Amino acid sequence: MTTLTIKPSGKTVDIVPGTNLLKAILDAGETLLSKCGGKASCGACHLFLVEGRKGASKMTPEENAKLDTIVGVGSKSRLACQITLLGTEPVTVELLGALSG
Repeated sequence: MTTLTIKPSGKTVDIVPGTNLLKAILDAGETLLSKCGGKASCGACHLFLVEGRKGASKMTPEENAKLDTIVGVGSKSRLACQITLLGTEPVTVELLGALSG
């Protein structure tokens, strides 16, 4: 198991390694939009990976290309639908603005 902390709610949940981050967030009862079914084409699940980068899968070229089109992207920006939680360290994410609960 690995620990996922979701900000701004502060909710902490235990996650099985190999779980998709978007699924983990939704299963935790949080709200995060996804319009493309996890294909990295809408960008609605944009969030900040605050801590635990080594606990998350590496960015794909498709994810990187989509992030290049989104306003407000920073060095911690990721798409939840593209992240697999690896279980190597705890992960903290921050849900952003109107797209989150």
